[in-house]
Amino acid sequence: MCGIVGVVSNAPVNQLIYDALLLLQHRGQDAAGIVTQLDRKFFMHKAKGMVRDVFRTRNMRSLPGNSGLGQVRYPTAGNAYSEEEAQPFYVNAPFGIVLVHNGNLTNAHALRAELAAADHRHINTDSDSEVLINILAHELEQCTRGQPLTPEVVFSAVRRVHLRLRGSYAVIAQIAGYGLLAFRDPYGIRPLCLGRGSDGTVMAASESVALEGTGHVFERDIAPGEAVVVTLDGQIHGQQCAEHSRLNPCIFEFVYLARPDSVLDGISVYQARMNLGQTLAQRVVSVVPPSDIDVVIPIPESSRPSATELAHLIGKPYREGFVKNRYVGRTFIMPGQAVRKKSVRQKLNVIASEFRGRNVLLVDDSIVRGTTSREIVQMARDAGARRVYMASAAPPVRYPNVYGIDMPTKDELVAHGRTNEEIRQIIGCDALIYQEVDGMKRAVGSLNARIAGFDASCFDGVYVTGDIADSDIARLNEKRVQADEAGEDTSRLALPNTQH
Repeated sequence: MCGIVGVVSNAPVNQLIYDALLLLQHRGQDAAGIVTQLDRKFFMHKAKGMVRDVFRTRNMRSLPGNSGLGQVRYPTAGNAYSEEEAQPFYVNAPFGIVLVHNGNLTNAHALRAELAAADHRHINTDSDSEVLINILAHELEQCTRGQPLTPEVVFSAVRRVHLRLRGSYAVIAQIAGYGLLAFRDPYGIRPLCLGRGSDGTVMAASESVALEGTGHVFERDIAPGEAVVVTLDGQIHGQQCAEHSRLNPCIFEFVYLARPDSVLDGISVYQARMNLGQTLAQRVVSVVPPSDIDVVIPIPESSRPSATELAHLIGKPYREGFVKNRYVGRTFIMPGQAVRKKSVRQKLNVIASEFRGRNVLLVDDSIVRGTTSREIVQMARDAGARRVYMASAAPPVRYPNVYGIDMPTKDELVAHGRTNEEIRQIIGCDALIYQEVDGMKRAVGSLNARIAGFDASCFDGVYVTGDIADSDIARLNEKRVQADEAGEDTSRLALPNTQH
């Protein structure tokens, strides 16, 4: 997953893009990049690390211009340790194009071969985003031969791009001397929205919080398959460019990925999580009598709205029992030392008085590998809890995600091939309550009737693009980013506290 932003303004945009990336930091902590344009020349700085670490005063001064792009990256494929794979990407022909991308191309391997054999374009990294920018560049070149660059010509190129790409992609690109281009895959799997400032600035971003947090007014979501061109004078042109489109956003955005103060595709993320708490409450009371529960405690951060609503509905106190350490540093390996994996206990500390002598219901947004859940359950027991129940606001994660979330392989998923009782025994809780898949879809989908359905493939194994075979999943797993030799922790508990 990644966070992307693009801006066209009549004033310098480097600080504005930086501020927007801070608001999108929860979508990626591995690398960050900004590119700006001044007098048809691009200025770029990108590196591994968080936004606040990548950009210093000297870097910001070297990013002049009134339009530009930015991205925060959480890698799902390719080489996470190469700064060359940080975005934005750049190609010099035609015109000069820079691009940022959120998503994952499931046919990137085939496109690489096409680019080399038929399009005669060279790919220098393992990133599917470099594949994407070269596909876009080739189609723009084909469509502009003998023609001036107009929005209609750009839309023609995007139509050809849609015919070649498979998978998920929310894209923002800038064409030198012309303007900004934003487009979204025909299923709308990854989010992308548009807004405007009082001074005429136009911004496209992954989440509405990036617009509102920088003083812009949210105007609308970019539709699945739609392309939007923003010329350098701030004029906006939009057109549907996909032969067939339908809105099937990734439901994991609402379960966990997005900030609760964002609105995606007409759905308040906060309200979606409240609704998940309502349906989860019905599941809880069918498994554990409320009389057996003394207190409801969320596992920080994104489970809080669900836990609050659940506690209210079952008539039990809501308490904060875990405090998150927001400043857990990386693990350094000195000569002669062994790798030391960081414990969950370094990222969470318990408030023992909330557990001692009580039957506690822990609420998490989802359970993926199960290792963190097992350690948290043990922490609750060590703090004196009599009984520990675990409830997940999401259903069991049984299948890999291929659309841009770093979801583990089947063998790493605690729920794959196991019954709920077997999972409960692994986690070590006294009762395990999962959300149901249909209940989750109803809870979120009821907030916007325009949504045709969701990509819930990590829960139900149904891939909305309809073209994912076991061989594709195996190939994509080979490209998955693995943990580095220092045991750097990229679990949710290691992420900064950006989801208030």
